[in-house]
Amino acid sequence: MTIDGYLEAFRREGRIVVVGASLAGLRAAEALRAEGFAGTLTLVGDEPHEPYDRPPLSKQVLLGKVPADHTRLPRVRPVDAQWRLGSAATGLDLAAKRVRLADGDVLDYDRLLITTGVRARPWPQELEAELDGVFVLRTQDDAVQLHHRLAAGPRRVLVIGAGFTGSEIASACRERDVPVTVAERGAAPLVGALGGVVGEVAAELQRAHGVDLRCGVQVTGLEGDSAGRVRTAHFSDGTVVACDVVVVALGATRNTEWLADSGLGAGPRGIACDAGCRAFDVRGIVTDDVFVAGDVARSPHPLFGYQFLSLEHWGNAVAQAEVAAHNMVSASAERRPHLWMPSFWSAQFGVNIKSVGVPPMADQIMVTQGSLAEQRFTAAYGFQGRVIAAVTFDQAKWLDFYERQIERAASFPPEFTTVDRRPEGRQPVAADFPDPSQPSHGPTVTLSGYSPTDRRVSFTPRRA
Repeated sequence: MTIDGYLEAFRREGRIVVVGASLAGLRAAEALRAEGFAGTLTLVGDEPHEPYDRPPLSKQVLLGKVPADHTRLPRVRPVDAQWRLGSAATGLDLAAKRVRLADGDVLDYDRLLITTGVRARPWPQELEAELDGVFVLRTQDDAVQLHHRLAAGPRRVLVIGAGFTGSEIASACRERDVPVTVAERGAAPLVGALGGVVGEVAAELQRAHGVDLRCGVQVTGLEGDSAGRVRTAHFSDGTVVACDVVVVALGATRNTEWLADSGLGAGPRGIACDAGCRAFDVRGIVTDDVFVAGDVARSPHPLFGYQFLSLEHWGNAVAQAEVAAHNMVSASAERRPHLWMPSFWSAQFGVNIKSVGVPPMADQIMVTQGSLAEQRFTAAYGFQGRVIAAVTFDQAKWLDFYERQIERAASFPPEFTTVDRRPEGRQPVAADFPDPSQPSHGPTVTLSGYSPTDRRVSFTPRRA
């Protein structure tokens, strides 16, 4: 059979399994049907819910503005799929082309797409994590439980970790007029994602809204009462905070454990894939029947030195899923690369924060519009003499311009002047990111090296 003949038969009668009933999984399924795939399509999910939108969970849902069960993702088009929800994938046999499920079933496939995403990193002390009142926030069920607890009016909430999720949770608490303490092991909120210069602005923003922000400290233990309800938290500086709700916001863990013995290049950093979303095996050889998309993927990007990037971005999940779907049902000459520009947004304390590019890659930053003191500004990030990222606080109109600067490898510091360039923006300063060898819960973009077979990572829990 010719290649064209095989593809025609595959599109008509083939079997595709998508492991991960997520945003990426759903959009890939829709794209597969739009691309003309008429074979058997199966979506596997570990949660009992159909794919839903996660960004509202830490914003509108916690504020009670949107019920959690109203976050279901809209369907762009019918997918005509077999749904296997509430049963996680537990293993993969590459040679036999089979996925094992937790309920004992086995799914055969001709091509496989993995969109398993990430999960919230739990509190490292298991007995303390089981105390009543200790939460993480990643799933719809997490959001429902935390919303009910906040609506009951707790005396004080402790948020452990001031990355984007932790900061958004703190913002929701203050909007509800709930007292909140935020413990951050770094020098400032958002420092892992945006650096110390912008982190100081985020710190001032939180304190101005009544957050008890404590940076440079770790939570060393959580203590409960005789009924098993959390009551106090102990800090590394010797202080103790009384709290009846604790939200652990220490970042995410990629869902790759089920692939440990599969032979894929999968590990704590994610699943390595090429620019066409094809997964690498442990020998560094690209597969042609296993594809990856979304938060769990590590893919090289030419604009950022061909480093493998792991992106926890909503837009990336959609764009990469559509590329993966197209390439799964296309001949090699018709496949296209995934070259999406990293971008991210967050709403907290009345400010809209947006970024493009890869800020954690930068060594310098320069305020090009507005003022840090006014908490309304645009800042460009530089690395080795070129613009590689930008962030805005309530100035999102500038992001398209900076995206073009990144794409054309414009020189840094930016040479242009503007009507809103302030004295503080005349010279670049150190971006002040934490030591990259230390794990951080802050970044939404993770630089994960150049080797597709690198599955090593060491993480020693630092409790705040």
